[in-house]
Amino acid sequence: MSIEIKLPDGTVKKYTEPVSGYEIASDIGSNLARDAVCVEVNKEIFDTSYLISQSSDIRILTKKDISSLKILRHSSAHLLAQAVLNLHPGTMYGVGPDIEDGFYYDFLFEKTISEDDLKEIEKEMHKLSKENQPFVKSYMSKKDASKLFQDQKFKKELIEAADSNEGVQGENVSVYSNNSFIDLCRGPHVPHTGFIKYFKLTRLGGAYWRGDESNPQLQRIYGTSWYSDKDLQQYLERRIEAEKRDHRKLGKELELFTTADELGPGQFLWKPNGALLRNIIENYSKSAHLNNGYKFVNTPHIGRSVLWETSGHLEHYEEGMYPPLNSKDNDDKYYLKPMNCPFHILIYKSDLRSYRELPLRLFELGSVYRFEKSGVLHGLLRARGFTQDDAHIFCTFDQINKEVNNLLRFSIALLNSFGFTQIEADLSTKPSKAIGESKDWEIATSSLENALEEQGIDFITAEGEGAFYGPKIDLHVKDAIGRRWQLSTIQIDFAQPTNFDLEYVSTENTKDKPVMIHRALLGSIERFTGILIEHYEGNFPYWLAPIQLKILTIGSVDEYVQKIASKLTNIRIEIDDRNIRLGEKIHDANKMRIPQVLIIGEKDLANNTGSLNRVDSDDINDDDIDSLISIINESSKEPKFSF
Repeated sequence: MSIEIKLPDGTVKKYTEPVSGYEIASDIGSNLARDAVCVEVNKEIFDTSYLISQSSDIRILTKKDISSLKILRHSSAHLLAQAVLNLHPGTMYGVGPDIEDGFYYDFLFEKTISEDDLKEIEKEMHKLSKENQPFVKSYMSKKDASKLFQDQKFKKELIEAADSNEGVQGENVSVYSNNSFIDLCRGPHVPHTGFIKYFKLTRLGGAYWRGDESNPQLQRIYGTSWYSDKDLQQYLERRIEAEKRDHRKLGKELELFTTADELGPGQFLWKPNGALLRNIIENYSKSAHLNNGYKFVNTPHIGRSVLWETSGHLEHYEEGMYPPLNSKDNDDKYYLKPMNCPFHILIYKSDLRSYRELPLRLFELGSVYRFEKSGVLHGLLRARGFTQDDAHIFCTFDQINKEVNNLLRFSIALLNSFGFTQIEADLSTKPSKAIGESKDWEIATSSLENALEEQGIDFITAEGEGAFYGPKIDLHVKDAIGRRWQLSTIQIDFAQPTNFDLEYVSTENTKDKPVMIHRALLGSIERFTGILIEHYEGNFPYWLAPIQLKILTIGSVDEYVQKIASKLTNIRIEIDDRNIRLGEKIHDANKMRIPQVLIIGEKDLANNTGSLNRVDSDDINDDDIDSLISIINESSKEPKFSF
């Protein structure tokens, strides 16, 4: 037997029998073996103990790799569950995934715990960490697994559930153990608990089992985990900063939006300032699309059940949809739309299409409605009704590569315009259950990967995480305090053209099937606005600020102020001519985060002057008014969009 192991630098190592990732790392160097978190074999990630029995391309992942953080955090969730069961025997434990910047685990305690109990649990986790307990993977039958977890009703349910995805594959179940603790899990994990050193349990929450409000409510313990104390402390500092930037708090202070009990959760009322802000965002996006080959469309908010049956939403997404609306037409059912795509498909299908029309790019700021569980709602960031900058591109297979490159450059330019310059990506590839030819998947995935490489975007490959109908790119931005937000999505779809029997007339005068590309660049306008509020802490750039300039008057200067206002081209102005102290007016303007304040008094009327205060530069006092007007007009222009 000869096993050839190819390393990223092209080096090939040969072995005569199956070899583990740890053994390969040791052959390369002791430091690499010490820091090895897991091993990537032919782009699939495994434990370092995994035995490689055939020639493969591999990469040893260390603490420096982005993927390693997800593995650390999932392992930290296991450590949390182990600590809880040590301290609270008889506790039922549910699931514990990694999440953005951390992890959580859901528990049903015999006696409800409080925030004060987290310190004791954290202390037990540190104790277990120091024991360097190895994470060991093994397999067993469903029958044996049910017997093993006979006292854990949630685990037994997961073993029997076809959609649990918790290490259950067909009739086999994979489990991980460290010392006496054992859990259902696909893995991978860090080699041992000693890797889990720098963590913090952050809060206690609640969640219904499997997100179903008819199931028991569990206590959810949240935590964060990092590979260095420096990273942990920076994250904890960011949490404090994030509380100050919370868009819900700032939205109220800046009079952007509100909500009411009568509306129900997950819906918002936009006040004049907020409506103006989102209108600025939407118009900028519209202009960018109009000037770059997109055609605007507009679609209804409801559709007959047959539409959602054809698209597959009723089969795969019904839980996320609102219940059907009443209808008097022979009991025909209508649904609020959770997606815009089926409507855009109908527009494509409304005419006979030629290859000369492709690519056809249909764009809409379309409102959608999703019945999100109340437990996951989070202000504008997770709502039940929202508007997407949604587009669907219909193209030939040969056009995929060019369209994806164009889309990626367009996305980056749009995000840059709003001040997001640190961009990363996830590339999700073909899952085990997928439609379409393998060669088509390979071409589509390569197009996405090549586009990311050409644009110099750092990305991680999420093997098998694509939808059943096609691979996708998710773009993530980092905000002012280093948080990572998922925004743009570019999704290739082989399914819907088949579901709806879409065609175009080819150059050979034959009927061919187009490829469909779904894409939302800002995503939900509501969510994007919430992210912008937190990114800028409400201190928007001049071009985005709902009110760009506030004019504060002292004395009788009305005619002079109106003359000034007439020269301020397309500037959003408020005039504060209240008969109160100037200091109070300045305080109110600062409180509302107005970026520019022009102060006009009776002395300025005589001298044709004014004073300008701006948030990002020194004050300009008693200067020529035409010079100040020029500064205001120039600084308030929106950025030119180009890519």
